[in-house]
This record gives sequence, structure tokens and C-alpha cells, in this order.
Amino acid sequence: MKTKKLEISQIISNIEQGKLFEACSKSGGFRIKISKYVPFCCLAIHGGSNLRAELNKKVALNDYQRWYEEDPHTDDFVKSMPITLIANDSRYEYDLNRPINDCIYTKAWDKNVWTTALSTAEKKQSKQKHQEFYLVLEAIIRKIEKMFGGSIVYDIHSYNYKRWDRNVPLFNVGTEKIDTSRFRKNIDKWMSELSQIEIPDCQNVVSENDVFYGRGYALEFITKNFPNSLVLATEIKKVYCDELTGDSYPKVIRLLQQKLKQAIINTTNDFCATLPDWHHVSALKLLDKNISTNIQKIDNSLYRLMRKYELLAVVNPINANIEKNRFIKSHFTRTPDFKYNPVKISSYTIKQQLMRIPVQEIEDISIRNMYVDVVNSSFDRIDMISSINTDRFLYSSLRYFGRPDENDLKNARYIMSLPDIPGEAKREPLFDSKSAKKFFTEKLEEYGFNAKLEISNKSISKIIVLNSKKTIIIKDDAVFKRRELNALAEHEVGVHMLTTVNSNKQNLKIFNLGLPVNTLTQEGLAILSEYLSGNFTLERLKKIALRVLVVDAMCNGADFIECFNMLRKKYQTETNLAFNIVTRIFRAGGFTKDYLYLKGFVRVLRLWEDHNDISALLVGKTSLKYMGLIEEMIEREMINPPHFITKSFIKPKPELNNQVYSYILSGLQ
Repeated sequence: MKTKKLEISQIISNIEQGKLFEACSKSGGFRIKISKYVPFCCLAIHGGSNLRAELNKKVALNDYQRWYEEDPHTDDFVKSMPITLIANDSRYEYDLNRPINDCIYTKAWDKNVWTTALSTAEKKQSKQKHQEFYLVLEAIIRKIEKMFGGSIVYDIHSYNYKRWDRNVPLFNVGTEKIDTSRFRKNIDKWMSELSQIEIPDCQNVVSENDVFYGRGYALEFITKNFPNSLVLATEIKKVYCDELTGDSYPKVIRLLQQKLKQAIINTTNDFCATLPDWHHVSALKLLDKNISTNIQKIDNSLYRLMRKYELLAVVNPINANIEKNRFIKSHFTRTPDFKYNPVKISSYTIKQQLMRIPVQEIEDISIRNMYVDVVNSSFDRIDMISSINTDRFLYSSLRYFGRPDENDLKNARYIMSLPDIPGEAKREPLFDSKSAKKFFTEKLEEYGFNAKLEISNKSISKIIVLNSKKTIIIKDDAVFKRRELNALAEHEVGVHMLTTVNSNKQNLKIFNLGLPVNTLTQEGLAILSEYLSGNFTLERLKKIALRVLVVDAMCNGADFIECFNMLRKKYQTETNLAFNIVTRIFRAGGFTKDYLYLKGFVRVLRLWEDHNDISALLVGKTSLKYMGLIEEMIEREMINPPHFITKSFIKPKPELNNQVYSYILSGLQ
């Protein structure tokens, strides 16, 4: 997206009026972004590499030689911050970290910069751009100090470390020219935050005045003119690229973006405690709250493309009942031959369209990573849908959902070893699908949900929620015990339908499409709701444990009949239940998602037991991996808090369960 160009006078006027804007200077020397007025700003004054055309003809250095002494990607490290001032031009045209009368090199790092001396007019034009930068920087700091009583400036640089013959720090903070007695606490906080950044295969040493001392002009200019502002001139070792070849390491760059964002916010929040006119207690108030135009466009594009492709709507066999009868009549010797409704899908075309969604344009690194993950997971979803009932489906399912690990298997075996619980009824009155539909209608009305309820013979699950159709489907021949019906109402209405309804109230539809592997979180929340509502049974717990064991057996090569016999003979599972469990897992070619019910339940249960507020996970089809980001986006007012909260989360009643469950669940790892 092309950034508009503004005269320096217009940029300064915008700042003085407190306007939010993004622009490039008319001369092209720098770009500025102000998405929210906060007590800090970020500089990347050596991040640029541009040279004017007439100077390009005179420069004695090639692109690599210039790149070597520039600070590539330092603009990327800070561009998601609310106030940024980033240089576009190379330091070889004019160095913004030197005074204006000394900003143009003739010789640098023992190399002649120009083949022909620059004319007076050429130097004047470069110096003019230097002056423009500092006029705008001065306006920014003045505005911030006027609003908040002080500011903190992150002056981000990088350096080549292979020229040193000793170990040098990953981060160096130059403090020689700042009032360390006054700002010592803030300097130490910044260095502490930097020390917590972990980069694979890289030792993190944070030093003060080691390789650089903070003698640059940007720091000197701000410190001299604004005594209530602290400049943290920070050099980053170029571990994010190969300084000898110029190759960048995208994963390390993204990691630094993510970690520096957090370090900047935490350090600034600490600094703000001393400011007379900053009254927010949350660090997240330091970030802007607007959903940028490009995020909204990307979100809309992704939603329009993927909303039609809901896995659960297409993986159910259409002849499950017929094959079940044939299987039983064969005395469990004839492998079911499941059929599926044909799905018209051009996986190649959809993948091409996914690849064209410009997620890289999202500036906020955390939000960008989330959208990148959703796009990547969409490839696997499309692969699954396009390969239903083929050998390829299982491999796609494994990529998307994974398979049980040793801990999952240990939990499942532990549950299956449990004896019956005294007092837990085995025989209870049963309710048919029509009674269940009436019961679920009442539950929907209690919550105030406008959703559809259907009875169908095309489902293999007793009850299923189709998110895209906002519909609950009840299997026509299903029967339910009273406690099971209560539990499923909590599960399907109180979590699955509730998160569907909540997602429809968000401007960002990514939470309706679903974050990657949201099954783990969705089913974890849903099983937790059964437990907290007091409707837990050992029968239910063993059912989700058996799913883990069957998924593992399938992944190890066992076929349908072997898994069915394992359930009947080893675990004494009733025939209908055994068939349904194995069918769920073998449908479409091998659907591994069912092991996530137990894994998700354990993870969400531990969160709840540790007194974490899990309500943010109810904004839509979320994932635990992004819980912190979702909380951040809610606090930044980018998304709405969940409109509806699961009733059992508001008023939990786990004591209505048999008291032995607290002991049983404590044994899950």
C-alpha cells in the first residue's frame, strides 16, 4: 500500500493538532506513523538504504558494501509500535546519527564513499533532508512531553559482530550521554527485558557501554532539548542475518519483532509510572486500538475464501447406518465401506488464492503471525477436504491435528484403569432424539441464541454443531441419559454454539473461521463445562480416553476391525459404542482430531484450577496458543469481549459431581 507524501509543515501541523496519520516526507527521506499518542516512540535512523539517482552515479561502494554498514530490518523490529520515525535513505547519503555539518561522509570505515566529490548543491539537498528529519523528531517529542510530561525513545541500531575478536553482546545499550543517576531504574528495566529474549543457538548477553556508548546525535539532540525524555540507544548483534553474504533469517527477524515488542511495552509501562499525566495501569493501553484497513481487508479476503469449507460438514459418511448393520451381520469381519457426499473443490485454485492474501502487510507482528498461521492451516484443511476417502486424507489430518503423544496415552490408560465409581448409576431412563430436540430448544432459549435444530440420519455423532450454518444436528436414532443430555447441552450449546454466536459479533471474522487446531481448545472448554456444571460421569471420561487409544492404534497401522476388536475385547466396550468410536476416527480416511478432547480438557482444566480467567477464549473459535494475544486485542478494543459466557463458568458447581473426581482429575498429566 502506497504511503501518501506530505510536506514537512503538514506533518508538523498534524502532530501539533494531535492527528493520527501515516505519511512519507515529500523528499522521501523518512516515513512517520502515529496511530495513537503514547509516551514513547521508536526510531530506526539507519534502517534505510535509498540513494538519490544522481548520487548513485557517484557512489564508490556497491549495494553489499553499503548494506554491510547499514542497519537492515531495524525498521521491521519497531514498525508495529504506535509512533515510529523510520529513515528511508542510506546513512551513506547523510548520517542522521551525526550533526548536520558532519553528516556527509567522504570516507567511512576506511573506504572512499564517492568516486567524484559531491557538489555544494548535492550536499545541500542531503543536509536539507537531515534537517527535515530532526524538525519532525522535535515536534514528536515536544507533543509527547506536553501531553504526558515525559517520553521514552527507543533508538534501534544493529552492528556487525564478526569483525570483533572477542565475544560481544547480543544487545548493547549506550548510556554514556544520558543522566544515568536519574534514569538508572528505567535503564535496568530495559536491560532486564532484553535479557529475557531467547534466540535459538545464540547466547544472550546484554551489556551497557560495551561495543557502543550511546554517543550518536539522535540521543544527544533529544537529551539536550528534552530533559524529561530518556533515549535508549540499543545496538542489536546481526544474528538475524549473515553479515558476510547479506542473507536474512526471517524466523529470527520475526522472533525479534515479537520479543522486542513485549520488551518495549513492559519497559515503557514501568517508565510511565513516573509520568504525571499518564493514568493507565495496563501496559496494553500503550498500543493502538484501531483495526487497520489492511487487517480488515485481509480478514475479509480470508473469510470469503474459507467460510464454505467446514470440515465437520463433509467428513461424515452418508451410509453409516447401512454399513453398521452389514458389519454386525458379518460378525464384525467385513470392513465398512463408507460413502461420502461429493465435494466440488479445486484445491490448487484455493491454495493460489490463499497465497495471494498479503498477510505480510500486517504490521503488528503478533497479529500477523496469527493470520499467517491461519493461512498455513487452511492449506491442510483444503488438503483434507479434497482428499476425503483416500490414503492422503490421513496424512493431511496428521499435519493439521497431529497424533497422541506418550503423555496422552498415559492419561488415557490411567482413565481406563479406573474402577466403577460407587453410586454412579448405570441404568437410567433414556430420552430419544425428539425429547433431546425439545431440551436443546429450551437451552438455546435460556441463552437467547437464534440457531437451528435438526434431527438427521446423516450424522455419526449423537449431536454436532455446524458453525457455518449455525445449526445443531441431533442423530435420529440417538438415545440419551438425563445426565448425558445435561452435559451435552453444556457442551454443544454452552460452548460450541456460544462461541459461534460470539464470533458473529466480531468485526474480525478470523474468530468465526477458527484459529489453527481450535479443536483442542473448543473441546477442552466443552468438556470442562460438563465438569463444572456437575454433569460429569466416568462413562464420559472413558469414552474420550478410548478415542485417544483408537487414534493411536490407527496411526500405528491398525485397521477398522482391529480397533473395533480392541475396544470390545480389551476394554469391554458395548458394540454400538465401539462401532461409533471407531467410525468417528476412521471416517474420511483417518480423522485424528478425536484425541484432542482429552488433551484439551487437561490443559483447560489446569488453567481453570490455577484461577486463570479463561473467558477470552470464548470470543470465537480460538486456540490456547493465542490466548495472550486475544486478551491483548480485547484490551486494545480491537475485538469485543465475549458477549455470552458459558453459564457453568460463571457459576461453577463441580461439587455436584462425585467427590472422587477431584482425585481422579488430579492424576491426569
